Amino acid sequence: MTQLWSSSCQQRLSYDILSNLALALIDGTVFEIVQGLLEIQHLTEKNLYNQRLKLHSEHRALKQELLKKHKEALQNCKTHNMAVLRAAQQRELETLEQRVKDEQRMMDEKIVLELDQKVIDQQNTLEKAGVPGFYITTNPQELTLQMNLLELILKMQQKVTESGIC
Repeated sequence: MTQLWSSSCQQRLSYDILSNLALALIDGTVFEIVQGLLEIQHLTEKNLYNQRLKLHSEHRALKQELLKKHKEALQNCKTHNMAVLRAAQQRELETLEQRVKDEQRMMDEKIVLELDQKVIDQQNTLEKAGVPGFYITTNPQELTLQMNLLELILKMQQKVTESGIC
């Protein structure tokens, strides 16, 4: 068998977990659940990515609009007012850049929270389905173990599909 996990991860996987996992996989239901969770995750990631792109596009448009307004104002400005106008425009641009930075940070925080919630939903679903090793946790080592279990399940599903067993 090829080495899937680090030795520390292997040590955490007891024979009981692996044998119970094998039993849970027999009827194919877990494969279907994992596939469904994977599809939901991909849709969620795509949606969040598109939301972030949209925000980025809106910010770019706002900045272009502001720069266009500034250029027009500079063209119509009297020479003796130029320094005052440039200073005001610089402050306006800095305000917009701070707003963009704040909105981007809030969007990124929203994305992280939504992805964290998706992980909890997945853990909960797999735990309720009786898949060994799955329960709600935020412990990084346990999350790594769960991700490795999911990878194993997906590889087993691929092998079953390729061999035409089901």
